[in-house]
Amino acid sequence: MPMNTGFTARYRVPRGKGGSGRVHGSPRRLPTVVIGAGPYGLATAAWLSAAGTERRVFGEPMECWSANMPDGMFLKSVPAASSVSAPEAGYRLEDFRTARGHGPVGDRYPVPVEEMIAYGRWFQERRVPEVERRRVRSIGRADGLFGVTLDSGEEFLAGRVVMATGLVPFAHEPPELTGLPAELVSHTSRHHDLGRFSGQRIAVLGAGQSALESAALLHEAGAFPTVIARARSVAFGTPPDTDRPSDRPRPVRVLKPGSPLGPGWSLLACARGGGVIRHLPQDVRLRMLRSVLGPSGGWWLRERVEDRVPVLCGRGVRSAVAEDGGVRLEIEAVGDGRRTETLRADHLLLATGYRVDVDRLTLLAPELRREVETFHGAPRLSSGFESSVPGLFFTGLAAAPTFGPVLRFVAGTGFAARRLAGAVAAGSRERP
Repeated sequence: MPMNTGFTARYRVPRGKGGSGRVHGSPRRLPTVVIGAGPYGLATAAWLSAAGTERRVFGEPMECWSANMPDGMFLKSVPAASSVSAPEAGYRLEDFRTARGHGPVGDRYPVPVEEMIAYGRWFQERRVPEVERRRVRSIGRADGLFGVTLDSGEEFLAGRVVMATGLVPFAHEPPELTGLPAELVSHTSRHHDLGRFSGQRIAVLGAGQSALESAALLHEAGAFPTVIARARSVAFGTPPDTDRPSDRPRPVRVLKPGSPLGPGWSLLACARGGGVIRHLPQDVRLRMLRSVLGPSGGWWLRERVEDRVPVLCGRGVRSAVAEDGGVRLEIEAVGDGRRTETLRADHLLLATGYRVDVDRLTLLAPELRREVETFHGAPRLSSGFESSVPGLFFTGLAAAPTFGPVLRFVAGTGFAARRLAGAVAAGSRERP
């Protein structure tokens, strides 16, 4: 239920470009607030700017990448699919490399996370200089508008809010494994420096990129990792035949056309068909999100994991208990709970992915979260990324259950930012 005018009166109505200074002003005459300054937040802000939309953008540029992704990591996406979208030319990853005096690179070049962070900050400085490095404390409803409170204590009204908060709020930790003390179990998203585990035995739960790359980095840092995977075997990508898809023979390109997500017609459809995917039954969309580009490691990881890190395939963790300053895991064979074994470790690292759940976005007031219509925790979104709450938009991973797997990658920033900015400029009120 919207809050009353008494609540609204607490908030400052911005004056200046389009601002009337009156509470009952149109939402279109108040700023659109973008929360998050990662690739999706920056792309959204750039496209809102091009549309002439009054905006305020909050967040530390590329903070999730710099604080929650491990040193030494590489992007799974190829360089050509790792650019933040802007409405003008000159802001791609290759433009950044040129500006830094580096040569062009192709598909066989894994992008270091440090380079991606530097590129994102370069993009922000040049294309979205208005980013305010302040945190939003809370967002509530205020007579059809949004009351925004910053950590600094500033309060103001916004006409629209775009949630571009990234992956971290949705880190998934299996509830049966979270009863351990925090020093014994953690999600991979909590670690920027895996070197802290040097000399320790680490059980890594998962079979995807995060699990396999974390295991490789742990091994290289002097730790002793063991991967536990429910899959019967772990998979690695195939090294690209050429540096650019256009260099492949024409018959190969026809059979498996290139796309930002990789070669193949199905991946091309996912990369370009977000608007169509939205109309599929929700169970089909969720299944696509799990299965398309499912758990696997980058091609460049294979030699860093095989014959170096023990991998226990076809196993699941039945229980985990603290014991002698470490953790004792009871492991069972998938499909046969009678076959069990015990693994002792100093720490359990959860590479268990991310699950969208609006209720975990605690900076949204509880009553506002309750207004958002969801399916399996994800917001129902219109074609313009607007939720059931007029003026409240979600982008990035939060929109992936609606528009498909491309929203899990930087390559999705173009599709998302163009549509969202267009909907804001048009005053969209299409029902999800």
